[in-house]
Amino acid sequence: MSDVVLHVFNWKYQEIIDRLGEIREAGYGALLIPPILYSDVNSHDWWQRYQPKDYRVLLSHLGGKKELEELIKQCHTGKPKLKVYADIVINHMANENREDRLNFPGEAELANYRHNRDLFEANKLYGDLNEGLFSGHDFNRSGNIQDHEWSDRHRVVYGDISDLPDLMDSPWVLLQQRTMLAALAEMGFDGFRIDAIKHISTRMIDNFADSDSLAGRYLFGEVLTTNDHEEKTFLDPFLQETWISAYDFRLFQTIRNAFTMGGSLRTLARPESENNGLPWARSVTFVVNHDLPHNEDFRNLLLDRTDENLAYAYIVGKDGGLPLIYSDHNESVHRHPEDHDRWCDAFKREDIKRMIRFHSQVQGKKMTMLYESDLVLIFRRGDCGIVAINKGGDHASVEFDTSGLKNPSLYEDCLNNNKMTIEGDRFNLSINPRTAQMWLAQK
Repeated sequence: MSDVVLHVFNWKYQEIIDRLGEIREAGYGALLIPPILYSDVNSHDWWQRYQPKDYRVLLSHLGGKKELEELIKQCHTGKPKLKVYADIVINHMANENREDRLNFPGEAELANYRHNRDLFEANKLYGDLNEGLFSGHDFNRSGNIQDHEWSDRHRVVYGDISDLPDLMDSPWVLLQQRTMLAALAEMGFDGFRIDAIKHISTRMIDNFADSDSLAGRYLFGEVLTTNDHEEKTFLDPFLQETWISAYDFRLFQTIRNAFTMGGSLRTLARPESENNGLPWARSVTFVVNHDLPHNEDFRNLLLDRTDENLAYAYIVGKDGGLPLIYSDHNESVHRHPEDHDRWCDAFKREDIKRMIRFHSQVQGKKMTMLYESDLVLIFRRGDCGIVAINKGGDHASVEFDTSGLKNPSLYEDCLNNNKMTIEGDRFNLSINPRTAQMWLAQK
């Protein structure tokens, strides 16, 4: 079964259901769907999904509980089975301009529940919607994190992000989070992405991660780091204090540095053993995620388009980690016209589909370096797969030892439809500038 995750960023649930055939055909093994907790149903803005109003209701501009149940059913009963991971926001609640802004869902929303009882009961996850869920006693109320405080772990955990009310790790809040996630697991979700997890205390993480209701579920978090200091402050403690997985920002930084002018692909040869990436069993690998195009503070982290394609060949071709492919609907174009169609429907790009085919064929096979330099990286996967990347601007001709490869054997390049026969102890591979190759031995 493929383990490649498709991030269907800001897709409506019915659209996901309607396109499951295409998603399966492309070779994905799991979906990461947008935040599912109750948020503004009238707003198409993607960031509204990251401002929950109530844990007890599954309803947003993207759909409701009925569509989610149908999505899970079709993913689990269709062939091949697809896993469904939900994006969950538990660090904070919505920033709303009302007098009772620390009461959730608030008096006006409770009145809405009563007025539209059938709608909200149909989308209820758990609990009594006649009563409020949180009050001012459930929030840290220590003010916004200031620019000079972003390297202070205590302030990052217990401060507000841009006026978003920051939840305490009190017994009541922890009970609601545990109950909510248990109810979602009962619905059939296979795992959860925990948003803004570096802003969440270890006590809050342990509260749900160690619960029996989530046993066997896949959990991963967003520990966003951009430099060595932030990794030591946030990522290293996260790895030491929890068992769950995380976006591999350490590997992403290594990839960015490797593909910059003067950077070296050698740093990608053994990322885990050289501390250039997370432990393989706790790594969700990516080359772009939704924060990078949409957050002005992070757009400078975006890779050059060609480098992004080469990096995809690397993370999908390497062993270890869970590769994530990002696919949106041009949400960033209104502010950045240059993004047009860059990630829109990326899930069905022919080159990515071919990378996933390679990945599925070599899954579980050991990665062994065949050649490494500043500009060229070549490695094999077991005895039947070869990945070659040339980031340089010149043609490369590289000779390597064929030990461990099927030999003699005909190989086909999944990306470029070329064929070659490997035989003898040495082989010379030709790689065009700024391209990648993914070779599979033919049976």
